[in-house]
Amino acid sequence: MKGGKSKAETRSSKLSVTKKPTKGGKGAAKDPNKPKRPSSAFFVFMEDFRETYKKEHPKNKSVAAVGKAGGEKWKSLSDSEKAPYVAKADKRKVEYEKNMKAYNKKLEEGPKEDEESDKSVSEVNDEDDAEDGSEEEEDDD
Repeated sequence: MKGGKSKAETRSSKLSVTKKPTKGGKGAAKDPNKPKRPSSAFFVFMEDFRETYKKEHPKNKSVAAVGKAGGEKWKSLSDSEKAPYVAKADKRKVEYEKNMKAYNKKLEEGPKEDEESDKSVSEVNDEDDAEDGSEEEEDDD
């Protein structure tokens, strides 16, 4: 060849694709103290429906069958029959919004002094060792 790139090199450079980070990738860690979102009216209904379905069909182990039966039952309910579940869902939503306001207020205040930092225990210990001036890992043979 005459000093140029081989065909394989040019092909691979043309085919390289820069990937965007995916939504489910390594983003910020979820805060375990953050309040969970409230259930919808359907899920409030399903809580009750699962119990009654298990009593009527004790040998059924299929989650899909329970979900399918619950969905069909929900569709067949009138608005007046759905009303208690909608009311419970609304009540949970109000409670969630109140908890979120308190959570956000706590975040704005910032971390307290007694809370641990992001550093692991080993990182903190490594810093302490460096400050002492004693290097245990040095081996002069």
